[in-house]
Amino acid sequence: MQAFFNQKATIGLSQLVLVDVQTKLAAAMSADAMAEVVKNCGILVQAANMLNVPLLLTEQYPKGLGHTIPAISVLLTHVQPVEKITFSCLAAPIFKRQLTRDHSQIILTGMEAHICILQTALDLIAAGKQVFVVEDAVISRNPANKANALARLRDVGCTVTNTESLLFEWLGVAEGDAFKALAKLIR
Repeated sequence: MQAFFNQKATIGLSQLVLVDVQTKLAAAMSADAMAEVVKNCGILVQAANMLNVPLLLTEQYPKGLGHTIPAISVLLTHVQPVEKITFSCLAAPIFKRQLTRDHSQIILTGMEAHICILQTALDLIAAGKQVFVVEDAVISRNPANKANALARLRDVGCTVTNTESLLFEWLGVAEGDAFKALAKLIR
């Protein structure tokens, strides 16, 4: 297995993935932690839209867990969700087909960190992708499970980052219209 350490996320290489941010699953999370994840996922989606970073959205068994929460889906009107029943997104053939081959960096956000995020990240690393997990944009019902998943992911070479770091890595410079617009999102 190849480890990627000290990697910087760049616009031309990145693809953002929102994993299973669904209504019924969100209701099982801590309200405060969920509010932070929704805010940060929203910031990343807006940044990706503005910077032309490709997006993928998944929904785990939407018939039972509902669809993507409205606060996120309103930002993704141009993205069709990939429905899945597998825990690893990569195990869903439609997801695998929609991964952009020329984007080697996959940015993971969503839920749950210790199940779908973890299994997806492990499979993506095994497939040769650089995987970034946005720590403040992933969640688990139990915070200890999230902490364990992030530790495991670091151990296998996944880059664990945060919303602001990723946003400013994508921007690269503190100038221009994109910088002005995106800086407002984190104030």
